[in-house]
Amino acid sequence: MSPRETINDILVNLFNEIWKLEEDAIITDEFKDITNNDMHIIEAIGLTGENTMSMVAKKMGITAGSLTTSVNGLVNKKYVVRQRSEQDRRVIFLRLTEKGIRAYEHHREYHRQMTDAVIGTLSEEEIPVLVKTLKGLSGFFRGYKDRM
Repeated sequence: MSPRETINDILVNLFNEIWKLEEDAIITDEFKDITNNDMHIIEAIGLTGENTMSMVAKKMGITAGSLTTSVNGLVNKKYVVRQRSEQDRRVIFLRLTEKGIRAYEHHREYHRQMTDAVIGTLSEEEIPVLVKTLKGLSGFFRGYKDRM
């Protein structure tokens, strides 16, 4: 295979593998009532308690309506609570419950292990090259939607 074909093959398979492996790793017995997508919504909500529905929808790249459906499920499962702003009653903040914080921390630990596994295989000189490469890839994906 040419370098171009090898890179394409790795990228295509890597994205699929990461999604499946992440789901297997983070959806444990404790969190079997949610999906991988739910876990990423929990991650987008974060620990600050200052994210609104529109802020989380923007982070996720989805509509507020799509997010509402998922958040309803997370509220029913006791991972998330909605709290109205005292300054502007139209604004609704999303906050993680204790259960949601445990899920957030569990997901964050998986990502830490994944990152450490990659960094652990590299020399100090190779790390900046990987960072530059990943930034370029990230820029492609972020800009691709705008070019459509």
